[in-house]
Amino acid sequence: MELKSIPRLELIQVAEAVSRERSIDKEEVILAMEEAIQKAARSKYGLERDIRANIDRKNGSINIAQFTEVVETIENQLTQMTFGEAQRRKLTLQIGDFYKEALPPIDFGRIAAQTAKQVISQKVREAERERQFHEYKDRIGEIVVGTIKRVENHSVTIDLGRGEAIIKRDQMIPREQLRPGDRLRSFIVDVTQETRGAQIFLSRSSNDFLAALFTQEVPEIYDGIIVVKSVAREPGSRAKISVFSNDPSIDPVGACVGMRGSRVQAVVSELQGEKIEIIPWSEDSVTLVINALAPAIPSKVVMDEDAGRMEVVVPDDQLSLAIGRRGQNVRLASQLTGWYVDILTEAEESEKRQVEFTERTKIFIDALDIDDVIAHLMVSEGFATISDIADAALDELTNIEGFDEDLASELSNRAKNFVKLENERVEKSIKKLKVKKDLYDFANLTKQSILTLAENGIITLDGLAELDSEELFNILGKDVFANEDDAGSTIMKAREHWFSEIDSEK
Repeated sequence: MELKSIPRLELIQVAEAVSRERSIDKEEVILAMEEAIQKAARSKYGLERDIRANIDRKNGSINIAQFTEVVETIENQLTQMTFGEAQRRKLTLQIGDFYKEALPPIDFGRIAAQTAKQVISQKVREAERERQFHEYKDRIGEIVVGTIKRVENHSVTIDLGRGEAIIKRDQMIPREQLRPGDRLRSFIVDVTQETRGAQIFLSRSSNDFLAALFTQEVPEIYDGIIVVKSVAREPGSRAKISVFSNDPSIDPVGACVGMRGSRVQAVVSELQGEKIEIIPWSEDSVTLVINALAPAIPSKVVMDEDAGRMEVVVPDDQLSLAIGRRGQNVRLASQLTGWYVDILTEAEESEKRQVEFTERTKIFIDALDIDDVIAHLMVSEGFATISDIADAALDELTNIEGFDEDLASELSNRAKNFVKLENERVEKSIKKLKVKKDLYDFANLTKQSILTLAENGIITLDGLAELDSEELFNILGKDVFANEDDAGSTIMKAREHWFSEIDSEK
């Protein structure tokens, strides 16, 4: 591109053509041209000089000038002059002003023209990358359609027309056959700005992709009449989606299924035959869990809100339905509802309750020095631990059939005394095992749990933070955590001080 050969108005036309072709602002192209001219001019007049080029936006004329700053003390003879020199040259300039001296037009040689072309190309690419980043960063959460450009072992490159995107292997649907040239719908999960340009990351395995597909297929979801509450997927195999209708006259499940299943079938086809179950969402957690376990029909649900878990009892002949192949049904139901779901048969539940009843009765007999009749009554009334009795109001105990005020008061005092002695024992043991203050003060675990950790050789917060969720769950068990994910949340809380230390070092 020899700029000297381009007529002035044609220079503007070239900028407009590049702007349209690359979908970037014309001003960006002209700025790139100006920089290229500046670089060529400095090559001719001196690289150290402050030479600037300007292209007239209306007629395309090129103006080149050398700028010299007026200063008190000169540090660079080529770009500065003193205030005294400016006065001698009768220039009406103050310190900080620039003297602008026009330079003759440049006759671009072959090398200079090539350099200019490279600078323009580079600047246009940079502007294109910037445009691409700003265009797609606001589209995170949208579905895009592209053409498969390359299929590699760990990723697939998608041509979106105005940019390229990547689907990593873990974001693909397992066993899906992807071939170059195929059209593909994907979900934008992230856009990052890197030196080589915007990096657009897509997914076909995310829960959000499934929700977005339903939004496209079901007008009621797009209009906000029906709301997708939660999604659980095992990509390419099975998925559950819970939906709720803000309009009582519209059935959310029926609307998502569509006439003769047309709407859900469109989503299933896009996801390579992934089996999709649409669940009516409910504010009542028990109802939601029961709905999520379909097609199994539970006969009983026991909820432990503190632990975030539910025990679901099913008839013996429905156990395999409730659990699903390789535990898939109960696993998806747990993910969909946010509750840890434990499936038991009626026989298993009866046996478990009997074991719990016997164990709690024995604890109450030994700890409170009471007979088995009173212990049985306490367990039957729902008291699970000595602390439950110690914390109970006196009238709550007197309301138990056969309990008078004296008996209730005596039981309460014995329970409180036992809890006090137990706390003292735990504190003494923690001190003996030399538990460090950071672990002792960790608010997410009880002192009994901290003692159990110490008995297993973990006496610092770092020691807890270095465990994985399986190790912590095995040490403290189901009495403390609903599941391994629950244990993992506690570990992440213990690691918070690591991240704050890193931030303070920056």
